Amino acid sequence: MKKLSLITFAFALLLSSNAIAQKFSGLDKSPADIAVLKTSRTSPPLVKVVYSRPQLKGRTVASLAKNGEVWRTGANEASEIVLFKDMKIGGKAVKAGTYSLFTIPGEKEWVIILSSDTNVWGAYGYKEANDVARITVPVSSGDESLEAFSIAYKKTDNGYNMVLGWGTVRVEVPLSH
Repeated sequence: MKKLSLITFAFALLLSSNAIAQKFSGLDKSPADIAVLKTSRTSPPLVKVVYSRPQLKGRTVASLAKNGEVWRTGANEASEIVLFKDMKIGGKAVKAGTYSLFTIPGEKEWVIILSSDTNVWGAYGYKEANDVARITVPVSSGDESLEAFSIAYKKTDNGYNMVLGWGTVRVEVPLSH
């Protein structure tokens, strides 16, 4: 009898753990994305940004990425930028490595920040003392309004620009190696 109770208990435990293991979370409201810079389809990557894509949903960029305040450059965790080789970001030398990508939005300029603090949620614990590079870039306006925050790259005469876009806001960060 005692053996049967133990077997019944073990079977019930097995069933309950399977039920828990089969639950999946719903879709994230700000889906994750990765923007990779490669010079060709077969070349190794130069830069990779892992970020979440918040959506406007009738709101303004300035209400979500507030002017003058440090922003995580996306949603959820702070965006992560990986430099696969030593690079220049806006003319400033940055060693290959993994950094958090923060920004300080403004009407006419954005401050772009690479921080040695990684694996952080949002910008709540941001520490200026851990900045590796900080540059200021102008804001421009795009013809197309982007509902979801997006990152892309474009070729330039001096290398590439990492383009941050949301609504009609466009910010271009010069990259070279």
